[in-house]
Amino acid sequence: MTERAWPGADAATPGVDVLTLIAEGVTQVVGFQVAAVGLVRGDELETVAVAGDESVRTALLGSRTPLTFILAELKLAEHWGPLLFVPHEALPDDLQVWGWVPDTVPVEGPDAWHPMDALCAPLYGRDGELLGMLSMDVPDDGRRPGPEAQRVLAAYADQASRAALLALEREQLAEQVRLASAAREIVRDAPAHLGVDEVMNASADALMQGFRAVGAWMQIFDDDGHGTGRIVAADQTEVSLPGRLVRVAERAARAAWAQQRVDVVSRAHPFAATLTERDITEIVDFLDSIRVGSLLFVPIGAGPEALGNLVLTRPPGAQDWSDTEREAALDIGHDLGRVVLNARSFEREHRLVEELRALDVYKGRLIATVSHELKNPLAAIVGHLEILQDEETGPVVTSSVAAIDRGARRLARVADDLLLLAKVGDPDHPVVPRPVDLADVVDDVLELQGHSLARKGIAVVVEKPDEPVVAMAELEEIERVVSNLVSNAEKYTPAGGRVTVCLAVEDAEAVLECTDTGLGISREDQEQLFQEFFRSTNPLAQAQPGTGLGLSIVHRIVARHGGRTEVESRLGEGSTFRVRLPVAG
Repeated sequence: MTERAWPGADAATPGVDVLTLIAEGVTQVVGFQVAAVGLVRGDELETVAVAGDESVRTALLGSRTPLTFILAELKLAEHWGPLLFVPHEALPDDLQVWGWVPDTVPVEGPDAWHPMDALCAPLYGRDGELLGMLSMDVPDDGRRPGPEAQRVLAAYADQASRAALLALEREQLAEQVRLASAAREIVRDAPAHLGVDEVMNASADALMQGFRAVGAWMQIFDDDGHGTGRIVAADQTEVSLPGRLVRVAERAARAAWAQQRVDVVSRAHPFAATLTERDITEIVDFLDSIRVGSLLFVPIGAGPEALGNLVLTRPPGAQDWSDTEREAALDIGHDLGRVVLNARSFEREHRLVEELRALDVYKGRLIATVSHELKNPLAAIVGHLEILQDEETGPVVTSSVAAIDRGARRLARVADDLLLLAKVGDPDHPVVPRPVDLADVVDDVLELQGHSLARKGIAVVVEKPDEPVVAMAELEEIERVVSNLVSNAEKYTPAGGRVTVCLAVEDAEAVLECTDTGLGISREDQEQLFQEFFRSTNPLAQAQPGTGLGLSIVHRIVARHGGRTEVESRLGEGSTFRVRLPVAG
């Protein structure tokens, strides 16, 4: 016996219950102990229904036999009307045995049934194609069936042919529904960030397999609503529609979407939409030119708006598009409509991001240019002021020179801050990090600013662990971060207050905290604290000189190092600024 078991064949084949009833009728009415129905699966015959005892059913159900074995043996058969009987004596000694052979002993007589005898009825479809086989074995009386039994068997064979055709059609329809549903799910589950091209590329194979199509392409209307957008084909080739047909497709898609209808297009089925004779002629001529027998025209849209169309093609002579396929295709048209809207939203957001990025780059360059241009005249002003300060002048002039000097130096600091802000915001100026000991940086900054802190009577406390706290950073930029934080703490802390600088390592981060007992920051101000040129709304804070750039510079430097800046503060109770940087490995 040559067979391959396919578990659950009876459950997997729609209509198998009818075939089982026919097999049982052969055993009960005609008088055979075994009857089986097999269906053609490619180049094999699969047994899908068996009547007989459980051991026979277990042995036969789901078995597959190559058609070449079966057809070779049937060439030796005697024709009993629609039945084919192969007597054991006609079999050559070297014939390969297939199927199940009963373990029985023949009775006496010329009409005795031999275990190697075979009786079957080929089951044919409407066009004469072989669909399957009804086979009988082990007659109850042990003898080959006579004319009356043959007549009854022929009737059962006729019923089996009809049931086999129905079973295969139902099976084919179920497979269509399964594949079309799978294709629909692929489109529906496409990630929201994918564009139309990517969705088409990802789902083209599933669409063609699910709808048994040989081609698939999609046309999406431009933002202005006209069908002049590029056509995306499943095989990446450019599908070039004549200009008039682009307009015809646009008009047809709008009409089909308005009516929620999918159209079949071929010489036998022109568009259901209202088209001119010229339109129809051009369409079918175009299909002939690209060797397409028919196509399924699916409108794509969302809400009341038609957004394009999906086309699935079949070659000449292929079977018609089913109602099930049309319904599934219309669902896909809705799903693709959502994809198109998502793609357009992402494209608009991407353009907006690019515009904002370009604006930010322009702003940085403008700031850098203006700051650079300010530096030279400011340097000249400061130089001449130093000359004037060395000259003997009256009190009024001396006072004016001092005021000019203060203003010039303040402008110079603003220009320096603007240049640094432009530098740390420039994506073309990347960070080149190296290990930096934060304790050394804190010591250097406090040494420089210690005099002004002491003059104001502010106590400074440094807390650091025994082990070094080493961050991956650019030394110059991290020095500016610490300097700005300490300067801010000094500026907004009244005389007699305290500034605490704390260092630590948490997980994979080097942490620097600067805490003061100063004015504190309201919750509303904290939301804008790191924006350029922002000044606190607190009148006491506004009374202190500043440009609103210090914390913005801190935030940008930390961000470009891959770190984070945090703030904790309550109005009137002081503030804590916390900087987290990647720790050196």
